[in-house]
Amino acid sequence: MADVLHPASENKPRGETARSAAEAAACAFPALLVEAEKLAATIIAGDHGRRQSGAGEAFWQFRHFREGDPRAAVDWRRSAKSDTFYVRETEWELAQSVWLWCDRSGSMDYKSHLAEETKAFRAAVLTLALSLLLTRAGERVGDISRDARARNGESALRGLTLTVTAPAAGLPPMPGVDDRLRRSNIVLLSDFLRPAREITEFIGAAAAQGAHGHIVQIFDPAEETWPFEGRILFEDHGAGHQLLTGRAESLRSTYKEKLEAHREEIGEAVRKAGWSFIVHHTDAAPQTALLALYARLSGDAGIGIARSRAQ
Repeated sequence: MADVLHPASENKPRGETARSAAEAAACAFPALLVEAEKLAATIIAGDHGRRQSGAGEAFWQFRHFREGDPRAAVDWRRSAKSDTFYVRETEWELAQSVWLWCDRSGSMDYKSHLAEETKAFRAAVLTLALSLLLTRAGERVGDISRDARARNGESALRGLTLTVTAPAAGLPPMPGVDDRLRRSNIVLLSDFLRPAREITEFIGAAAAQGAHGHIVQIFDPAEETWPFEGRILFEDHGAGHQLLTGRAESLRSTYKEKLEAHREEIGEAVRKAGWSFIVHHTDAAPQTALLALYARLSGDAGIGIARSRAQ
C-alpha cells in the first residue's frame, strides 16, 4: 500500500512551489483553530482525574477514619453528622504525557468529490482539538517528530499548530522511538498508506517502552469504496507514479483485497500491543473520532477497533 494512486483531477496541481504551499498552509491557521475550538467545545473534558485516592484538589469520597490517619485529615463537618470520624479524600491527579503525530505525507492532501475536506485538514483539526482538551485538563502534549519534551498550555498548542499546517512532503518516515515515549500515551493520525512493516515496527518498539497507543486511520470515502469507473489517469502525491486505466472498475476487487490485508496487518500489531485502532472517514462527523479518542485516553472505554463512518 505504499504507492497508492488517486485520480489526477482530484490531486493538488503538479508543479506547486514550496512558497505557494507555505502560503496556503499559513492561510489555514485561522480556519484550523476555529474548527478545533468548535470541535473541542462539543466534548466535555471534565477534570480528567484518575479515580484514585491521592494528592489533588478534587473531592473524591469520604471514608471512615483508620488508625494511623493524621488528625488533620478528619473532616469535622461530616463527622459531626454521625457517631464516627470521617476522612475526606481527594482524587489523585497526575499529568500524563501524550505524544501526537499528525502525518503530513503527500497522500494526506487527497480529497474526492465525496468529502468536503482533505484528510490532512481533518487530521489537523482532530489533533488540535484533542490537544485543547488535554491541555485544558492539565495534561502535557508534544509532537513526536519535533519536541524534545511534552508541554502544557499555549506553548504546546503553538508548536502543534506549526506542525499540522506545514506543507506536505512525499512520504516522511514514521517517527522515532526513544525514552520520551516510555510509559506515555501516543496518538497517531494518518492514512497509513505506507509499507505495513514500518507501522508495525513502530508499534512494537513503542509498546516495548511501555507506551500505550491509539491509531487513527483517516480515509477519504472514495479510498474505501473505490467508486471509479471508465478511463481514469491515477497518480500519487509523492514519487510521481502514474497509471492510466481504461476500466477503473476492474481494479476494485483487487484494491479492496489489498486494502483489507494492509489494515489487518496493522490491526494485528495493534492487538498484540494492547493499543486501540479507529478507522475514521472524512465524510463522517469529526466528533465521532474525537470522542472515541478522548474516551480511550480518559480510560472510559475498552481497547478495540471502532469504525466511525457515518451511517
